Amino acid sequence: MTAMNLATMQCRVPSRSIAITVAGGLACALAIGKALPVTMDAVSGALAPLCATAAESSPLDKVEPIGSYALPNVPGKRVTIVRVFYGPGGFSRPHRHAGSVTAYITKGEIRSQLGGGPVETFGVGQSFFEPPGSTHLVSANASTTEPAELIAVFVADEGAQLTTLLE
Repeated sequence: MTAMNLATMQCRVPSRSIAITVAGGLACALAIGKALPVTMDAVSGALAPLCATAAESSPLDKVEPIGSYALPNVPGKRVTIVRVFYGPGGFSRPHRHAGSVTAYITKGEIRSQLGGGPVETFGVGQSFFEPPGSTHLVSANASTTEPAELIAVFVADEGAQLTTLLE
């Protein structure tokens, strides 16, 4: 194996590991969801503030609920999974989330900035984490010509408002 092949393999492993980890987590959450179903009315109510956030930047920006499930091993907590679509140049206003959020980029590139940290750009196969109460100052499509999307997995208190816009 050449040094170049070895370097290429080493670069691909973390993305594959992250993808496998996210897929496993989603599969686990979906399995739990089948055991503890929740009505779509409850999911829609919990996601309404998040949907309003994305919809304010562009008619092409939207949030699609995937599922929301009580965590039986963590009483009072719920995992909620959504797909966020950003049209070209799309963005969400500054906001914070009630719990922890892990985002996994599935299309395009997403610019993100938490609190006083740097603006970072994440591409397909990359992920980022938002600790509870973090201020998400920048959440935007890095492209003005191509769409972008991500899967967001929230873990928050049962009944919490997932997203709060900042003034």
